[in-house]
Amino acid sequence: MSHIVTLQDAVTAFADFMEPTSAELDAIDLEMPLILADVDLIDAQIMTLDRMPSELDERRLRRARRRVLAERAALANRAAAASLPGGAA
Repeated sequence: MSHIVTLQDAVTAFADFMEPTSAELDAIDLEMPLILADVDLIDAQIMTLDRMPSELDERRLRRARRRVLAERAALANRAAAASLPGGAA
C-alpha cells in the first residue's frame, strides 16, 4: 500500500517576497473607504434577498449605492490629482 503524502513545504510555502510592499499597502489604504462602502452595499442587498424590501430597506439600499458612487468618484479624483505634475488638479 502506498501512502499519499502532501508536500508540506510546497503547500504552505511562504517567502519574504510574498509580503505586500509598502506601495501595495498604501494603495489598499487609499481604496479602503470604497471597499467598506461596497461591503455596506452588499450587506444591504443580502438583507433583502429573502423578503420584499420595506421602505427602510429601500432607503438603506439607496444610501449604500450613493455612498459607493461617492467613494468611487472621490477615489478617481484622488488618483487624477496624484497623476498630475505639481499636484494641481
